[in-house]
Amino acid sequence: MNNLTTQASTIEEKKINIDGVSINYAKAGVGEHAVLLLPGAIGSIWTDFKPQIEFLNKEGLTIVAWDPPGYGKSRPPEKTFPKDFFRRDATWACNLMKILGFKKFSLIGWSDGGITSLILAATYPENVRKMIVIGTNAYITPGEMEIYEKLRDIKTWSERMRVPLIAIYGEKYFQDTWSNWIDAMRFIFENNNGNICKEDLCKIKCPSLIVHGEKDTMVFREHPDYLKAHIKNSKLEIFKAGAHNLHLKYSDEFNTMAYNYLLD
Repeated sequence: MNNLTTQASTIEEKKINIDGVSINYAKAGVGEHAVLLLPGAIGSIWTDFKPQIEFLNKEGLTIVAWDPPGYGKSRPPEKTFPKDFFRRDATWACNLMKILGFKKFSLIGWSDGGITSLILAATYPENVRKMIVIGTNAYITPGEMEIYEKLRDIKTWSERMRVPLIAIYGEKYFQDTWSNWIDAMRFIFENNNGNICKEDLCKIKCPSLIVHGEKDTMVFREHPDYLKAHIKNSKLEIFKAGAHNLHLKYSDEFNTMAYNYLLD
């Protein structure tokens, strides 16, 4: 177990068995309002949500962040991508929060973690208080599929993005898992008309904040508008200068907005 001291509290990081799988999570804060942070593809607690774990207000919130099985420190097992992997991860995530004692909780999901959040909120509406999704899509466009393929070789990634993930996974696991993720996206694109979870959006009952960067090149600008149109009781916030990782680059602004939204 690692205990890291921040300005306001101690961050506890450890593993727990969920449905026979060892899942790594970090937990901090003393607030009555619990929020689960869900990282993106090939991501982890610390690569995808470090500014949120360390600096979201821990008096009003209890923050939990997880490494989905196969990512980060939730290994073994290796990450697998069956056709229902988003739904599988949503069930694991919900069960994690229940076992930690949170029957009602909110979600902050980025990219793939946002997709998992959409499905979790739709499938377990009685458990979700509020939801924030960042750079999230319910379907894949042809142009996005082309971008994934161009990024298949991790050597084409920027050093800033590549090096931290190699440090976590090693080059082979990183490359193999990322390539397998692209194969999973292509399966959805070719066999389900690119539809990841469109049918789930109308089932979401919780208040939802859709956050998107105007300069996001991974998730096209049409997606936040689609989510806003199909999720009841949703709001849209566009970061004009933001790219796909806006919550990291503009963490102070994002954290303030997220805290105010969750506790409003």
